[in-house]
Amino acid sequence: MRVLSVDLGTSTTVAVLADGTAPPRVVDVDGAATMPSAVFAEDDGAIVVGRDAERKARLDPTRFEPNPKRRIDEQRVTLGGDVISVSEALGAVLRRVLEEASRQLGGGQPDEVRLTHPAQWGQDRCAVLRAAARDAGVVGRLRLVPEPVAAAAHFASLPGRTLAPGQALAVYDLGAGTVDVAVVAADPDGGFRVLAEDGLADLGGIDVDEALLMHIGRQVSHTDPRRWQGVLRPTSVTERRARRMLRDDVKAAKEALSRHERTQVLMLEPFADVQLTRAELEALVRPAMLRGVELMARTLRAAGLSPGGLAGIALVGGSSRLPLVGSMISEKLGVVPVSMDQPEAAVAFGALRVAADHRSVPPRRPSAATISGPHAVPAARAEQHGMGQVGYAPAMPPGPHTGRATRPAVPGSGSSHPLVGFPAPRQPSTRSRVGRRLLLSGLAAVLVAAAIVGGVLLGGSATTYAAAECERQTETDARGFTGCLRQLAGSIAEHGDCAPRVSRELAPASRLGPIVGCATPGLPGGQLAYMHSESDADARDYAEAHLTALGTGLRVSARWRGNGLDGSYLAADDGDQRAVLVFMVSDRPLVGVLRQDTSGNAGADGELRRANALADYFEERIQPGE
Repeated sequence: MRVLSVDLGTSTTVAVLADGTAPPRVVDVDGAATMPSAVFAEDDGAIVVGRDAERKARLDPTRFEPNPKRRIDEQRVTLGGDVISVSEALGAVLRRVLEEASRQLGGGQPDEVRLTHPAQWGQDRCAVLRAAARDAGVVGRLRLVPEPVAAAAHFASLPGRTLAPGQALAVYDLGAGTVDVAVVAADPDGGFRVLAEDGLADLGGIDVDEALLMHIGRQVSHTDPRRWQGVLRPTSVTERRARRMLRDDVKAAKEALSRHERTQVLMLEPFADVQLTRAELEALVRPAMLRGVELMARTLRAAGLSPGGLAGIALVGGSSRLPLVGSMISEKLGVVPVSMDQPEAAVAFGALRVAADHRSVPPRRPSAATISGPHAVPAARAEQHGMGQVGYAPAMPPGPHTGRATRPAVPGSGSSHPLVGFPAPRQPSTRSRVGRRLLLSGLAAVLVAAAIVGGVLLGGSATTYAAAECERQTETDARGFTGCLRQLAGSIAEHGDCAPRVSRELAPASRLGPIVGCATPGLPGGQLAYMHSESDADARDYAEAHLTALGTGLRVSARWRGNGLDGSYLAADDGDQRAVLVFMVSDRPLVGVLRQDTSGNAGADGELRRANALADYFEERIQPGE
């Protein structure tokens, strides 16, 4: 039977083909073992993918999406003036892989296609993946395989590595956009079960690239601050091309530092070339990588295991090539992880080794027979952590496989993903403004952009609440904050000058819920309000009311993350006396408005902060920190 397994990643896609005539092999697309998961919409509506999409992005980045998988929860993706479904974008990527596999099969189609997905994906996300497969033209049998199950199957097939019944393996999957951690147990009947899993949507290779870019900026931006701002926030085709080229070079430098102690980044004029060392890179990313190690420790506790009770820790995902990743896990957990020869292809290879019929193991509570010895999981705790998920039995006996250990080509970044978790001076351009977009459109498009979100909730030092809790909260403290509003306000709720009242300009047309006004030091004529409405629709209406007064001209938008929340903001100005920034939370009815009015009626003697400058103020003083 001819089986094609595809690991459609956030940044890169890897496919492995088994046709029964030779050991499974990586499907090279455009001459490389990995293909960027990027899409570009042509003027005629055609969708270009992979490296071709990255090259075309230099001509018009507005028609480019480097990470369509990250948009899995959004029904539509806007590429230039075209709006396509997320499944269509992912389907275009899969179609290119399927075309190459068909060519290698002499024009035939695989009898079965296996698509991997994060273990925590539910039915809705998996349905998008199935729709993408249909769009791609998959005609054979389609199977979905959880990524950690595939990784465990691959680990068990390696020479000298086994996963005997009753043993458990931890999988640390560090990709371009996310880190996913899972504990997978081998069952007596040969199947695998995911005992516990978790992930971070804001930690991956893309974030390492952003950290390096900001580090470089702190070294060269003084040469020509205006030109550097043009690189970070391009407004012309030339600047967008320059940004893409620099991002490509930064990523290449990161990959070079995985193999060498130092490298050089060739800079655009008038900036001098920058020397980078592995020590510098590790100092930049160590705090963020520590979050991944802590995530591993929490996931092990959720599974009722200690590091010493594992059969091993498997590193998969292209970004796990960073030497710091393995050394930190070894240092913090006391277990030396297993690095794969081709970590970016490990999941795709493993997907071939799970049962062809996806025979599931009946859900059950782990016991001494399942996880033996002092690391056994009590039944009550197993139920608490939702163990007993579907498992899979091996499809083919362990054996050697081939595939060239080709280093992945350097895909472009161009991501709007904000920089989170890396140490950097609190200054403009070091956080989510990396992902700003300038939008010249009607108010409806602005509000659609405001709803764009990414990832899952992040951890924070303050008390955090689930989205469902925020829907029910009505009680306020002495300063007018509900618990969820306090989470949104962050340190401002603790130390700012706030009260349960707002100016007439910020008051909603009707009572929509608790609202708090706070002072805005350093912003002449500034006003800040937080509102906890009864519904997401009410929150959007409140935001719309403040944007409508400024017309439908130039807008600046970006994603933001902090204090366990995830959302977007939009800033606008009338070019004369007023500027407004609204910030929303992706999955709960919370909204904030930052307003500046320098007109005579406002009694403010100060210079108006245009949309970009108001965004700077928000990121430096208002946006809750991690």
